[in-house]
Amino acid sequence: MSHLDALPPWAAILVTVLMLLGASLACIGSAGLLRLKDFYQRVHAPTLGTTLGTYCMLAASITCFSVLHGRPIFNEILIGVFLTLTAPITLMLLVRTALHRDREAGSDYVPKSPHKP
Repeated sequence: MSHLDALPPWAAILVTVLMLLGASLACIGSAGLLRLKDFYQRVHAPTLGTTLGTYCMLAASITCFSVLHGRPIFNEILIGVFLTLTAPITLMLLVRTALHRDREAGSDYVPKSPHKP
């Protein structure tokens, strides 16, 4: 017998929908990583898809444990805050590093730096 047996049917359905939506978004983001052509396109799919998928899974976890404990449980919000702060910063640092590398290599694919003649 599991503690999830105490979960009401409406909460079980909501948690299931959120988990499936989160898993689908994370899977789509991961598939975008494989299907897109170059680094600058690939970097967006996992950042956006996986972040949204994680938010849905966090919402499912908050719903499940809040209903089971009979009080609001917001421990997972710290995970969401951390993800909200780190994902865009990581994206920006990776793209700037790749842009610098490609400019130094003389790639015609990226625009020239506005600060260099």
